[in-house]
Amino acid sequence: MKALWRRRCARGVRWAEGWVENRAQRSYLAQMAIREIIEVPDPRLKVVSEPVTTFDAALKTLVEDMFETMYDAPGIGLAAVQVGAPLRVLVIDLQPDDPDAEPEVCTAHGGHSHTHQPVKREPRVFINPEILDPSEEHSVYSEGCLSVPEIYAEVERPARIRARWQDLDGKTHEADMDGLMATCLQHEMDHLEGILFIDHLSRLKRQMALKKLDKLRKVA
Repeated sequence: MKALWRRRCARGVRWAEGWVENRAQRSYLAQMAIREIIEVPDPRLKVVSEPVTTFDAALKTLVEDMFETMYDAPGIGLAAVQVGAPLRVLVIDLQPDDPDAEPEVCTAHGGHSHTHQPVKREPRVFINPEILDPSEEHSVYSEGCLSVPEIYAEVERPARIRARWQDLDGKTHEADMDGLMATCLQHEMDHLEGILFIDHLSRLKRQMALKKLDKLRKVA
């Protein structure tokens, strides 16, 4: 499930009160292009994101930048707070294999030539998302996170959910989700509450994961 959670090949604590006043929101979202992804232990990842109240061009720019950043990383999901914007905005694209496309040659792994099935872009935006009806049945996925790079661990979550969210125009949607989409949405929604996937681990496993990350950073 690691290969699904984070695409590896070259293919593809709140802020100060009143932060989300419209003027401040527009100013903060004025940045463009690929943004820096915040990594642990940055305290900004513990910020509880604020609801989006203004659906304007600045919000669309943020979402466009988030997709560009996510694809570049590469990953399959990203929360706005991970790029320093503590708003309840998520982008997800599971990027399933495209069965109708011709396999592509890849030499990104030490020069070893092999092929990959091209993926389909299926970008989805979730603004102010809510989980309405999580199932009692749970499933386990090996999860990873762009804010905790190269670390993976099994996390148990409800196998099925009903979600409600708004789109870029503010229109409300509801849908039932299962499988990787249900897991990914729950993972990204955790970010909105300042929660990382490693926070679901036991204290010992979380410490081991962070020690491994420190070692990886030292040799990078």
